[in-house]
Amino acid sequence: MMNIYKSCNLCPRNCQIDRSVNKGYCKTTDKLLITRAALHMWEEPCISGDDGSGTIFFGGCNLGCIYCQNAEIRDGKVGREISVERLSEIFFELKEKGANNINLVTPTHFVPHIIKALDIAKSQNFNLPVVYNTSGYEKIETLKMLNGYVDVYLPDFKYYNSKSAKEYSNASDYTDYVKPAIDEMLSQVGNPVFSKDGIIKKGVIVRHLLLPNHLEESKEIIKYLYDTYKDDIFISIMNQYTPMPQVADHPALSRKVTDAEYDELVNYAIDIGVENGFIQEGETAKESFIPPFNNEGV
Repeated sequence: MMNIYKSCNLCPRNCQIDRSVNKGYCKTTDKLLITRAALHMWEEPCISGDDGSGTIFFGGCNLGCIYCQNAEIRDGKVGREISVERLSEIFFELKEKGANNINLVTPTHFVPHIIKALDIAKSQNFNLPVVYNTSGYEKIETLKMLNGYVDVYLPDFKYYNSKSAKEYSNASDYTDYVKPAIDEMLSQVGNPVFSKDGIIKKGVIVRHLLLPNHLEESKEIIKYLYDTYKDDIFISIMNQYTPMPQVADHPALSRKVTDAEYDELVNYAIDIGVENGFIQEGETAKESFIPPFNNEGV
């Protein structure tokens, strides 16, 4: 399975780089790179709960948004290289800390490693739900490799038009991939299933981060998701966009989302019938919501 990295086509970039020698588009080699493994309290309530989500941040990213609030890990500049055996141990350590689940953040470019680590853990009766936390820029072939390993899919749906996707993520084909990706995710895990205390055990939650000056595009995304899936998925509408220094001079991205923009999007979702959803309240666009990537738990 690790030979996949010899000519890597795990994601839609299809860069075909030999990651045992060079870094791929994702800014990583075939060495498993982890920047943080700790309990995380700031996910959706059904993921974090009161005890926290066992969140593992992988170094690198196959999408690479220009406004990324985690730019240092996006670019593979921080983190520690570990073995799949160590990753499996981390699963158990997070469980010992009381984690509700294992939350794999930006995992796409390390799927073969993840599968091997989960095989090791499952052979030792590991049983926490696995959350696949992704930008949504996924290939069906890679997602099919995860069938039976992932319990909860947590994809973003970032853009609806190719212009935004190209300018902000150099991925004009983003929508062409995210739509079938969500179809595949739902086909694998089915409708949402929750524990008695409200923690999600199976299902799909699609996140959408409202960007400043992009309200109409966001409405298109919400409408598409509801028209296509109704109550088979949950939609998480996020207002936490944080203008980072690298976009300080960008004409569209240099400010926070206004309350009026966010309220209009939420009201639109309610008006078209969305009931299975999450919204964010209060001041969430703070850098304090960005955890330190200091190799904690690695």
